Amino acid sequence: MNSVVKGFLPVVLFLAITFITGCATAPPVDWNSRVGHFTYAQALNELGPPNRQVRLSSGATEFKWFLQPYGVTGVPNNGMNNGFGVGQNISPGFNDRYLQLTFDAKGLLTDWSKSY
Repeated sequence: MNSVVKGFLPVVLFLAITFITGCATAPPVDWNSRVGHFTYAQALNELGPPNRQVRLSSGATEFKWFLQPYGVTGVPNNGMNNGFGVGQNISPGFNDRYLQLTFDAKGLLTDWSKSY
């Protein structure tokens, strides 16, 4: 092989490996296995700030992460600003795709639900 081909082969191999690994999808999260030990701090680190929160009379707090309306199904928006301002309408169906996590007063996951 000539020197140009020998120098180009590692680049092609690197790009092929990068493409193949970049196409892999992460396995879905098993939220049931996280109940009782997953913390709110871990949720913030993994999902970003929630879009909504509601304090319950029990002392627990429900947090909702809305999913991107036109993004990949099942991928939270990671707290990114969706660009909606005061008085703007949000497209129908935006708020019906969410991940809801409930944490007790100590910050431990006690319940979860999703709609997507």
